[in-house]
Amino acid sequence: MQTAILASLIHASKVRFKLFKRKVFARGSEFGLIACAALIGIASGVAVCGMSWISKALHSMIFGISHNEWLSSSTIDDKLLLLCAPIAGGIVMGLVFLVLRKRRNRPIVDPIEANALYGGRISLTDSVIVAGQNLISNGFGASVGLEAGYTQLSSGIASKLGHRLNFRREDLRVLVGCGAAGAIAAAFNAPLTGSFYAFELIIGTYSTVALAPVVVAAILATIVARTLAGDTFLIEIGDIGVIAPRDFLPAILLGACCAGIGILIMKGVALTEQLARKSSIHAAIRPALGGTVVGLLAMVTPQVLSAGHGALHLNLETESSVVALAFIFVLKATASAVSIGSGFRGGLFFASLFMGALLGKIFAVPMDLTIGGSLTPTVHAVVGMSSLAVALIGGPLTMTFLALEITGDFPITALVLAAVITSSLVVRTTFGYSFATWRFHLRGESIRSAHDIGWIRNLTVDKLMRPDVKKAKAGISLQEFRAAFPLGSTQRAILVDDDDRYIGIILVPEVYRDVTSGEEAGTLEKFIRYRNEFLQPQMNARQAATIFEKTRSEALVVVNNIIERRIIGQLSEAHTLRRYSEELDRRRREAVGETL
Repeated sequence: MQTAILASLIHASKVRFKLFKRKVFARGSEFGLIACAALIGIASGVAVCGMSWISKALHSMIFGISHNEWLSSSTIDDKLLLLCAPIAGGIVMGLVFLVLRKRRNRPIVDPIEANALYGGRISLTDSVIVAGQNLISNGFGASVGLEAGYTQLSSGIASKLGHRLNFRREDLRVLVGCGAAGAIAAAFNAPLTGSFYAFELIIGTYSTVALAPVVVAAILATIVARTLAGDTFLIEIGDIGVIAPRDFLPAILLGACCAGIGILIMKGVALTEQLARKSSIHAAIRPALGGTVVGLLAMVTPQVLSAGHGALHLNLETESSVVALAFIFVLKATASAVSIGSGFRGGLFFASLFMGALLGKIFAVPMDLTIGGSLTPTVHAVVGMSSLAVALIGGPLTMTFLALEITGDFPITALVLAAVITSSLVVRTTFGYSFATWRFHLRGESIRSAHDIGWIRNLTVDKLMRPDVKKAKAGISLQEFRAAFPLGSTQRAILVDDDDRYIGIILVPEVYRDVTSGEEAGTLEKFIRYRNEFLQPQMNARQAATIFEKTRSEALVVVNNIIERRIIGQLSEAHTLRRYSEELDRRRREAVGETL
């Protein structure tokens, strides 16, 4: 009896737990979203620490340095090793390319592209591949950072979790943002930076629905990273000094200069890739050639190697001449452009911070000589870091909060905000892209941010059209046409030939207008309209609306393709615009968390 009662209680508890689980993780549940964000934040912190540890282990094993040393600030006397290590990394990357081309020959979707086009869907397998390639590139000394791998892997984990729980499109996009927020927060020990990185660059907008999950993920990822790695990810800044109102002018000028140099760096990467594609060099060999260039530059100074954490701290702590700083900047910029352009996998997040700090310290010298001021070279370095990062990566508030979190100083944050707004404005008005979206543009994708435009591509003509079409055979007389289509029976008839191929549209009211004597035996030739204007099923609603506006037609025929021209339906402009407007309003409501 007692056993039966106990079994009944256990069964009831299981039923209640299942009901609770279904309620919490139901589609659109904010509690479920926050719970998933917490798991993603923990996973992101672990992923960042794991990748960082592997990278340091590779540096220690390959270059013979201590596990606690940064590669870019190490003293390595073996010049042959500095030359050969990036070449070896390029050879490994080439072999990986050959294996992937045979077994997984498809473009890998990154978090920005996933949220913009695919509703937050990212392959976890592809994300692991990207993280592995990033580790190989960084581990062998290529001039790339690990942030691309951090965000890709964390976002891939988030997307996989959301997909398994059958989350709706907008919630899945938020989860991908949580993964990226956790990755950046853990990588810089900066939860606010990670949160706004997600809002500005991954989700594409700020909303109250996304606020709690993103912040929870960023905070937990930071806690996990601090617990596992201690102060490894901290960026230490020296004395800030006093900020005066007159200091805003040089900060704004520095922001504008960083924007121009950022554009040159982006074009340099694109030029390197373009030259590599146009050359007859096999894609599997290009990373080794890029590694050769990086190795030669590393023989001059190891500061060009890897992301540049050690080199950043080294240049912030020591005083160098303008010539020396400019020389290191040119070498680092060249190494980064060649590394990415030749096929190494990685990003420019930390490299942009390092190069921006160099630019800031260089800029401090002429500013002090011309207009004077109270700004120290360290302040200029922080402003330059943020400004160049905005030019290359985007996210003005992201970089502003990064400056706040690494300095803990509010006056310098205002200075940085003025500079990054200037940098962002110059890049947006003169160039129009950040580094990530510029690379999408080169591939033919019209993506300028992570705003969700994938639903527009999914709202295609074949989903909007009506399959019922009134047809008429070519060659019939006016009398036969009027007998088949009495006035008021339909607005238009589709004219087809004997092989059922599209010829044009006959507007029925026009056939009955101005009827003259002896016209009954005439042909329909003069009434045929839109002979070469039609829609195809794969077109999206925006493309269809453009064609309607161009042809000034109220409705058009949908044909299977431009060769066969078989009629499969028709679509009106009014229905297209109505459905587009409804879907746009639905996405807006989802973004702000309104009940549908």
